[in-house]
Amino acid sequence: MDNGLGLTPPMGWNSWNRFACNIQEDLIKDTVQAAKSLGLDRLGYVYINLDDCWQKSRNKYGYIVEDKKAFPSGIPALAEYIHDQGMKFGLYSDAGLFTCQKRPGSLKYEAQDAATYKEWKIDYLKYDNCWSTLEPVQHRYQTMHDALNKTGHSIFFSMCEWGVQDPATWAPSIGNSWRTTGDINPTWKSWTSILDANDKWWQQAGPGGWNDPDMLEVDNGRMTFAEQKAHFTMWCLIKAPLLLGMDLRKISKAGLEIISNEGLIQWNQDTLGVQGHRVYQEKVESTAVSPSSSPLLRQRRLDGSMVQTITESESELEGGGGDGLIEVWAGPLANGNYAVVLFNRGRKPHSITADWKDIGLPSAQAMKATDVWKKQSIGTFASNYTAMVEPHDVIAIQLEPAFLE
Repeated sequence: MDNGLGLTPPMGWNSWNRFACNIQEDLIKDTVQAAKSLGLDRLGYVYINLDDCWQKSRNKYGYIVEDKKAFPSGIPALAEYIHDQGMKFGLYSDAGLFTCQKRPGSLKYEAQDAATYKEWKIDYLKYDNCWSTLEPVQHRYQTMHDALNKTGHSIFFSMCEWGVQDPATWAPSIGNSWRTTGDINPTWKSWTSILDANDKWWQQAGPGGWNDPDMLEVDNGRMTFAEQKAHFTMWCLIKAPLLLGMDLRKISKAGLEIISNEGLIQWNQDTLGVQGHRVYQEKVESTAVSPSSSPLLRQRRLDGSMVQTITESESELEGGGGDGLIEVWAGPLANGNYAVVLFNRGRKPHSITADWKDIGLPSAQAMKATDVWKKQSIGTFASNYTAMVEPHDVIAIQLEPAFLE
């Protein structure tokens, strides 16, 4: 979508993963203050986005009305507060009759809602697809795209169609990002399966339009530090929108360390805008899984509501939850550099080799390597780089051409 926005993936915070419908004005203001006190705004996390449940009804003229009990000062006042703090503000709506939580949708009200977003100075719109009609999904998203553009107000348009009709093949001319999968939850199996599903669309993303594998789950659930580190690393590599989903008022030291890795954020925000992708995969372990490690499944009813059907322990290293794969993911960066991730999806430590020919480099090319997590140079290599990677963990390296005399 050529509206001048999203030249790099958006960064910020969204209310849904931790709070769902339990949102209110003081929580959002406290989140803004927490983000600023933690220095997250200086790292690029500038969007503060309300998900579903901020809206309550429509007035007699058809205009959307916020939940006055939850937001007594009103959404315009909250938007002004967030902007005064130097941050940006996003809202949520739906391309159907209702939102997923049965609040008013925007179908047939696109022009009114777009005008309201302009009046309120909204910077970001997440647009879901619950309670849809027989009207083709492309038409419904195009209608809101046109309504937003007609206002002349700049707003990042985030399309949440869940990847059902392969939006990566048609959404780039309509939105700034498009969901490629179903909803994420804070487990290893959830985010790795989403990572796999998203990968096939890597060539569709670029400045102005990004594949969206859903929001981050760092500091939610009970994933191990390594699993959360791997999750954040992969989202940075694949140029995913970096939308935090934890309670920033109570963020853990480990969670803050993960989301504050400036080297990985630079990967995500690299101006070349090429999505990193899988270049090598090998099966190294059996994948027998005990019944106790069955994945947490979220099933979406036709009306858009969610029902959780199976629970699991959030860390699946115990009980045989690894899928037994070792992988190399990579992508080019500006100035001739490369981002490379050695990814161990197994239950045991494994040696993983990144071969230059898989990455797309000449075999004889000498490359200086930096470990992005350890923040230190690890030497100069030609042809390949090999390291031992712990279970459910990653090693992230940045390669820079070495000009040897």
